[in-house]
Amino acid sequence: MSQHAPRPLDGITVVSLEHAIAAPFCTRQLADMGARIIKIERPGVGDFARKYDERTRGLASHFVWTNRSKESLTLDLKHEDAAPVMEKLLARADVLVQNLAPGAAARMGLSFEDLHPRFPKLIVCDISGYGEGGPYETKKAYDLLIQSESGFISVTGSPDTPAKAGCSIADIAAGSYAYSGILNALLLRQKTGLGSRLDVSMLESMVEWMNFPMYYAFEGAAPPPRAGAAHATIYPYGPFPVGDGSTVMLGLQNEREWKVFCSEVLLQPDLASNPEFDATSKRVANRDKLRALIVQAFSAMTIDQVEQRLEDAGIANARVNEMKDVWAHPQLKARNRWREIGSPVGSLPALIPPATSNQFEARMDPVPDIGEHTMAILHELGIAEVAIDRLKAGKGI
Repeated sequence: MSQHAPRPLDGITVVSLEHAIAAPFCTRQLADMGARIIKIERPGVGDFARKYDERTRGLASHFVWTNRSKESLTLDLKHEDAAPVMEKLLARADVLVQNLAPGAAARMGLSFEDLHPRFPKLIVCDISGYGEGGPYETKKAYDLLIQSESGFISVTGSPDTPAKAGCSIADIAAGSYAYSGILNALLLRQKTGLGSRLDVSMLESMVEWMNFPMYYAFEGAAPPPRAGAAHATIYPYGPFPVGDGSTVMLGLQNEREWKVFCSEVLLQPDLASNPEFDATSKRVANRDKLRALIVQAFSAMTIDQVEQRLEDAGIANARVNEMKDVWAHPQLKARNRWREIGSPVGSLPALIPPATSNQFEARMDPVPDIGEHTMAILHELGIAEVAIDRLKAGKGI
C-alpha cells in the first residue's frame, strides 16, 4: 500500500481551540484520516496538557498520545490583532473544534450563531462537560468528575471501595463522539451545502456507555454489584492467581463451557454437576467456595500451562498484562501495529489507529513543539509583517 494513497479527509482543514484530552483526541483522529489540524495554543505555555507529566522522554504522556500530526499556532485570542488572524483561518477552515470553558468561545464571537452567517459551510463542534443549557452548564468538569457524575464509579471497583477507570474514559468517549459527529456533519454538508453545529457533552457520552447498568437497575432495581475485575453476574469470569505468581483472566459464558472447564482444565468432571455450581446463578452465589477450588487447581501450574489447558478446552482467557507487556505484545508485533513518529525529543513509537483500511495508511506525523508552525501559518494567511510585529511585541504569539 502506498503511503501517498489518498486519505478520506485529505483537503479538510480543522481549526481547534483545544486543551486537555477530549478535543485533542477528537482532532488527532481527524488528523489520522488526513485532515490538516491547526491547533491554537496560548503563547508561552501552550496546551496545559503539555505539563501533565514528563514520562515520555520529557514530554507529557497524554500530549504525545493525542497531538501527533498537528500544526501548533500560538495565538492570544484576546490580543487586538488576533481577530483578523482567526477570520482568515476560519475563512479557509471546514471545521472549528473547541473545548474552552463554558461560554468562552461565544464571548469571543466564535459561536456557531456568530460564525454561520459569515462562514455558512463551517462546521462548529463544541465539546463541554455538561452541554449547553441546564443547571450544570457552567459547572467545571474533568474526567474523574464525569466518571463520578455519570454513575460509572458506582458500579466499578470492589464491593467495599468504588474505583475510577485507569484511563480518561469520559474524555475518550466525548472525543470519539465528537470525531464521529464531525464525520457525519461533513457528509451532511455534501447534501445541504451548509455547516452545522455539534454539541458534545462528556456527561451524555458517558451516560450512553452506562446504559447497560442503568437498564439493569431499571425502575429502582438493584444495580450490578461492584465485583472488582470479576464479572458482577457471571462466574467464573475474572482474574485468578496462578502458581508462578501470574494472573489469568477467565471468561466462561454458558453451561457447555462450564462442563468443559471442569473436565479439561480443572480435571474434576464431577464438579460440573455439583448442586452448588450447576447453574450460573448458583456459581455466583457460591463464588467464594468455587474460587478456592479454582485457585487450588491453578496453584501447581505456570501461566503457560494454565493458558494451554484453557486454549485446548476452548475457554476464553487472557493474561493480566502490565504496560511493559503491552508494549511488547506479540499480537501487536505480529500485525506490525507500531510506527515511529517524530517529536521535539526525537523518534517515538506510536500505534496505528484501529479500523485499518486496505486503501490508505493513516497519517502519523510528528508531535509539534509549542508554536512550531506559527510563523509559517501567519505568512500563509498573508498577515502583514507590521501586524506580526505587533503580535510579537504584545506577546500575542
